[in-house]
Parts: sequence; structure tokens; C-alpha cells
Amino acid sequence: MKHRLQLLAALVVCAAAPRADAQEPSPKAPTAWRVGTPIVTYYAGPPMSEAVARQMAEGGFNVVWCNEKDLDLLQRHGLRAMLHDGLLSPATLDSAEQRKNLDALVKRVSKHPALYSYYIIDEPGAAAFRGLGKLLAYLRERDPGRMAYINLFPTYANNEQLGTKGDTVSAYREYLKQYIEIVKPQLISYDHYQFLEHAVFPESQGDSTQYFLNLSLIRQASQGAGVPFLNIMQACSWAPHVRVPVPNEMRYLVYSTLAYGAEGISYYVYSAAGHKGGMRNEDGSPTLIYEAVKPLNREFVAIATELQTLRSQAIYHTVMQEPGCQPLPAQAPVRPEEPPAKDNKRGLLLGYFGKQDLPTHVMVVNLDYRAEATTTIVGPAELERFDAATRQWSSVNGTRAKLRLPPGGGQLLRVVRAAPP
Repeated sequence: MKHRLQLLAALVVCAAAPRADAQEPSPKAPTAWRVGTPIVTYYAGPPMSEAVARQMAEGGFNVVWCNEKDLDLLQRHGLRAMLHDGLLSPATLDSAEQRKNLDALVKRVSKHPALYSYYIIDEPGAAAFRGLGKLLAYLRERDPGRMAYINLFPTYANNEQLGTKGDTVSAYREYLKQYIEIVKPQLISYDHYQFLEHAVFPESQGDSTQYFLNLSLIRQASQGAGVPFLNIMQACSWAPHVRVPVPNEMRYLVYSTLAYGAEGISYYVYSAAGHKGGMRNEDGSPTLIYEAVKPLNREFVAIATELQTLRSQAIYHTVMQEPGCQPLPAQAPVRPEEPPAKDNKRGLLLGYFGKQDLPTHVMVVNLDYRAEATTTIVGPAELERFDAATRQWSSVNGTRAKLRLPPGGGQLLRVVRAAPP
């Protein structure tokens, strides 16, 4: 999570492109963990209190960090708990006494309806996977209704950190492969921070050139393993060469993550010493970023809920050609009516979803986080658009949907096919 200059400098190096709530388990018949309401959480935050819990709930966060003593507080605010405890470590299993203490902890907290997940570790290398796999199996046996949370490195971690060999894509794919096979996670979480200072990284205009590469590789691994994924997104600066994102950039991160089929988002950070931005000032007041993500969090939950029963079928870019970006086929069933403007350097992102071979839903995202975009999307049958604020669908009265997308914003459409006679 705490990437420093040597990692961030690697962001400008292009890699080869690759070709609701938590269900309360019954004490009589515990069930396997499911995402439930799509996850909105954060990495690093203040100690829990009545004021902090209220602020998080009002901001649309629904999974928050806590200690055992905070569970009742979170339940009162309708929040799901990610439990932090020193016993939640592979080293605990090496001691009979510590195992006994862990068993006692799980027995106590597993009865609490606010508990959603156990926090385990941030950014482990492949050498740690065997121990983590044993711990997750141990916890799953004792509390199958809760997820054990681990966050992974991004693509710009080096081979020594990943514990694998090869170029960027090969090493990262092997890292994900070993993680899935050995640890057997219930959720794949990773972080990628792309907003750098333009003056320091002018060749990439201040943006990571691996953001979509990372999303693409995680999406592929998630689908292959049959488990959901979560993207931790940048919401702060922690060094002079890293910029604090602005509201339009936060919208871009949320909507691009949605288009790739994520069931969770997280922000780095909520608040932490030495970090600028985030969600909370030192005096406890909300930041501009908090106010920006407050509606975005609810939009994410609404749209991700609509997509939750569908499969992400394809991801295409109309303009961008960075690693991980696949060009939009000319015969895409739902596509922009007009070609991109010649001066448009980022274009649109289209994420296709459906239960069968043909997509029924399309997430259209404006990848320009500096300017509004207008486009007309055409489909093979009548189209409807989704209002994330009201969670209602409405007809566009035909096969053409005229969209006006805010900077970094998106729109979910669906194809309405007539029933066969």
C-alpha cells in the first residue's frame, strides 16, 4: 500500500499489453460468504467513534475498519465491520496457545451481525501465500460466512516484491495465479495509484500508463477463479511527486472500475498522518474528496447491484491504446454511432455484461476526466437507461441513446428484446 518513488517511477514505463448488506449466517446452518451489497470501503482511517461511524455511513461507506469493541457501534449505524486483530496472522497457527486465543476470538465475533470480514494483510509477496492459505482455510472452517481480506500488489511492484519472475505482465500473472491456487481467496483486492505530478512525469501527462493493464489482469484472474474483485483507488497524496485527485478524477476511477465488473471499491486513504486529501481533515471535518465521493459511492452500489447477477463479457476502448486497452470491434452489437473526434485523446470505455453470449447491458464511460462528452449509442433493439439515483430504468424510445456524460462519468444501458412469439 505504501508505494514509494522507486515503484511510482515505474508507472511511466509501458508494459506489453495482454493479448445488501452482508448476509447474517445462521448459527445452525452457516453459509458461504457472499458479497451482498457491493462493497464501498477504504484503506487506513481514524479510530472508530460515534462521529466517525456517522460520517462514514452518511458518506455511503458500507464496510469499515474496527476492533472487536466497535461492533455494537457499527451495527447501530448500519455498517459492516472489517475486524482488525493481531491474532489474524499466519504466525498464530504456529502456537497452540495463540490458536486457542484465535478460536476464542472467532467464536465471540462470529455471533455478531455487524461482522462482515477479517482483515489479514496488505500486499504480501508470493512467499507468504502458503501460510496465508492455511490461515484462510482455518478461518473459513470456523466462520464460513465471513471473508478473510487480503490486498495485493499492483502491476508496478517489482519482481522481488511480487516474488515472481519475468516481464511486467508475466510476473504479475504468475503472482495472481499462485495467489488464487494457494491462498484460495473469496475476493481479489488490489491497489493501483495513477495520479502523479505532471511536472515530474510529463511523458505520461502525470498518469500511470498501467491503470487499465492492472484492471484487465485482475478482471481476467477474477473471472478465471470465479470470485469477485475490488479496486483500491487513489484519494490522496503521500509524497511530492504524487498529486491529490480532484472530484472529476474520483468519478473517473469509480466508473471505470464499474465498467470492468468490480463488486467493490476502496479508497486510499480515509485519513492518515502525512497524507494530503483523503476523506477527513485533522479536525474531523469532511474534505472536498469526501463530498465528491458521497454520491459516487451510492451510484457505485446501485449500478454494481444491477450488474451483480451478470457476467462481464468484454471491455473495449474507442481511442486509448495503453497496455490493457482493447479496441472496439467495428461490429460491436452496442456501439457509438459516430467515430471519436480527432482531438479526443481518451475516448469512451464500453463494458459489456450479460448472462448468455449476447450482452444485455453496457456500461459507457467518458474517459476524459477534464471535459464532458456527448455521444449517441446504438443497439440492436430498444434501449433503456438506468438512473443510479432512483434505481429506475427508463426507455430512450428507440435503438439510439443520446448520452451527455460528465467528466469521467458513465451511463448504464440495457437492450430490451421482445419476447419470441
